[in-house]
Amino acid sequence: MKNLAATFLAVFSTICWAQEKPNDSLETVKLNEIIVIGSKPSLHLKQSKSLTSVEEYLSKSSKVNMIKRGAYAWEPVINNMATERTVITIDGMRIFGACTDKMDPITSYVEVSNLAEASVASGQQASCHGAGIGGSVDLKRNQFSEKNTGWNGSLNSGFESNNLQKIIGASLGYNDSRFYTHIDFMHRDADNYKAGNNKEVSFSQFTKYNISASAGYFINKQNLLEASAIYDKATNVGYPALPMDVSLAEAKIVSLSYKYVPKSNLITNWETKGYFNSITHQMDDTKRPNVPIHMDMPGWSDTYGYYSRIKGNMKNHNFLADLNGFYNKSIAEMTMYPSDPNENLMFMYTWPDVRTLYNGLSLEDNIKISEIENIRIGVNLGFQNNTVANDFGLASLRIFYPDMDASKNRFLKSFAANYAQNRKQFEFGFGLAYAERAPSVSEGYGFYLYNSSDFYDYIGNPNLKNENAIEGNFSVGYKTSQLTAKITGSYFYFSNYIIGKTDPNTLPMTIGASGVKRYEAIDNAKIFNTDFNLTYDFLENWQFKSQLTYSSGKDNEGNNLPFISPIKYSAGIDFKKEKFNAGINALGNLTQNEFAKTYGQTKTSDYLIFGLNAGYAFNWNQNILKFQTGVENIFDKYYTTYADWNKIPRMGRNVFVNLTFTLD
Repeated sequence: MKNLAATFLAVFSTICWAQEKPNDSLETVKLNEIIVIGSKPSLHLKQSKSLTSVEEYLSKSSKVNMIKRGAYAWEPVINNMATERTVITIDGMRIFGACTDKMDPITSYVEVSNLAEASVASGQQASCHGAGIGGSVDLKRNQFSEKNTGWNGSLNSGFESNNLQKIIGASLGYNDSRFYTHIDFMHRDADNYKAGNNKEVSFSQFTKYNISASAGYFINKQNLLEASAIYDKATNVGYPALPMDVSLAEAKIVSLSYKYVPKSNLITNWETKGYFNSITHQMDDTKRPNVPIHMDMPGWSDTYGYYSRIKGNMKNHNFLADLNGFYNKSIAEMTMYPSDPNENLMFMYTWPDVRTLYNGLSLEDNIKISEIENIRIGVNLGFQNNTVANDFGLASLRIFYPDMDASKNRFLKSFAANYAQNRKQFEFGFGLAYAERAPSVSEGYGFYLYNSSDFYDYIGNPNLKNENAIEGNFSVGYKTSQLTAKITGSYFYFSNYIIGKTDPNTLPMTIGASGVKRYEAIDNAKIFNTDFNLTYDFLENWQFKSQLTYSSGKDNEGNNLPFISPIKYSAGIDFKKEKFNAGINALGNLTQNEFAKTYGQTKTSDYLIFGLNAGYAFNWNQNILKFQTGVENIFDKYYTTYADWNKIPRMGRNVFVNLTFTLD
């Protein structure tokens, strides 16, 4: 029945693929995908669940999946590549998590209430934020608007029945011709959630606070000075898929930027920003029963960075130049407390105070060949230095790599060229790219990092070569006044693909571990992704949306790569008229038959779940009260997906209520 439903959705999408409404966010020249979160009140209020998480918004993109280790802080995966191969930024700022187990992705340190949109770029289609291969996400905060002067604000409140999540938030801002300021607050508190059939998932609770503030001053019409800050704190965060929880995840993010709009036909915008962020992450297992040996695992990550970005145009050229850099310091520790008080504590650095210095230059030119044709050319050049600053940590790594140097330099480069044609109702594009990346801190310098998915301890390799990939991509689209249909695809051929390989000669340190893996660069690997998106407007107030994706990943021996999505599909019908909206949706995966057995994964069954939502906006004067409610997983399906760490089940039936009161 499930496979029949999935086939029906795919066939229905194919039949309808002849009519689509134009999407203003997907222009011919602008290759990256924009997911609107809430900048303009009119757009924000159209969301069916405006107070959901940032991760849920990102999941709307066919390029993005989420690896889930609990109910909080999911790890974004772009083109089936995890965070080592992608770049995640907040307003262009590089931020690095402080957790060796990836329990604090960058997306967890912002809130939907202070974001305007997420710019998702596939591969090298937007590489100005640093060296990566899979793609990038830039989370853009709300910007000043000249249309709304004076005071403005909002009150937010929400509740979710499954885990008794309580949400409360508020914002206040003031704008005039010379000055603006805005402050935003959001608090979330949730108990353990229940999977389908009312089965409680222990250690899935969380509490989170987020405060965001910004202020800007117009020196004159061409010059703007802006300061911003984000403080985010999560406590008592449970991770049911992992052997440890988190007592504290804290982020402090500040920036100062200068924006210049010259009176020039050549330069249209020049922005320079300096920033600093500090991440603290503390894992502990004090609330877990039957722990063989108690451990504390704190981590810290501090980053200083800058960028200076110029945009301009000349004749048929639209160009960008971006000079950027950062200095990061990453430290992680592990202390083990034996049950016998007479035994000594055991201590080691799992990240041995790794200092990373990066400076890069990104150049991009969008060339208009004709009224219907465009070419985009991009080049990114970067220099990176990694230094192990802790002598004890360096000595530990030299047990396995006696000749390693404390410092290592790398030169990173990428190139991309895309051709796009927009001919009346049809659009077509293709591109080629080459990209390199350096090993992550864990891949290069991690020391006995336990992976609870495959039960191996991992040891980094400072001698790894740069990983590189050749990328080919294409897109075909069709538009009418009612329908938008688009197929995109990408193929990545990797050389020096970094992955963990078993080391039979080394004993594990973690009690119960199956063995030790060291990061190695295998000869090659291949990842292919394709997706189909369709939107069809009918009967004036109705809209049908559908999405279908397929992916495949193989290593140099033909083995399936881990965490590659099976066929994924979704469809929904929305009704919107004046102040009222309602919708029904379905989403699911087919059975994951091509799972990565070699890398410790097991088969995942298919699933199909349904949801309902409705909302109404009450207006008086210039104020709006938006009421939204809905039911997720209506039939309380018990299921898990390929992206759920250790096969933890997803949330069962959940009823949500969101209230947003906006004052203008």
